[in-house]
Amino acid sequence: MGLLEKMRNAEEATRENTDEATERAHEILQIVGERVEQVRPSRVIFASVAVLLIVSGMFIIGTWLVPYDRTSVDVVYIQGGSGHVVLVELDNKGSRSITDVNLDIRFLDDASLEIGRSNFQADEIAAHTSIAGDDLELLIAGASVWENYTIEVILDYTYGGDDYHERWTYNVGGWQMEMFTYNAPIHFF
Repeated sequence: MGLLEKMRNAEEATRENTDEATERAHEILQIVGERVEQVRPSRVIFASVAVLLIVSGMFIIGTWLVPYDRTSVDVVYIQGGSGHVVLVELDNKGSRSITDVNLDIRFLDDASLEIGRSNFQADEIAAHTSIAGDDLELLIAGASVWENYTIEVILDYTYGGDDYHERWTYNVGGWQMEMFTYNAPIHFF
């Protein structure tokens, strides 16, 4: 076989391969066209709703069934002509109860001397529950509103048999009203 014959055979093989590839491409295009005709807007909406329900179910399972502890303390500080007010809300955002809860609120001056203190105790705080009220208020009458102060929040509680201790401080006095939130680290069971 000569070089020219080899080249002719290669060209014929290439043409046959190209023709086969073209036929195969047309077959695939026809199959895709048939499948696209089956896709209707109602099917797309149904599939979207089904995926949304599955994702929502996973979120609900993670929020309610997986045991975790996510405790936070919200503090509002207000100063007025007659003194200072510290309002606290204790929030158990976790999926299980916390027990043996002890929350101390201390109001300190610049020299770290205690001016006022409030203590809250509870045997148990249920999951997804927040507590606020008279027991979580600290009223300091007669202290100067021209000074800077420190609010110290100490939280002790038990979750899953383990004891946790959190301590936060915040300097106040520059503004008439201040709000802040302290989040304890998340603990998984």
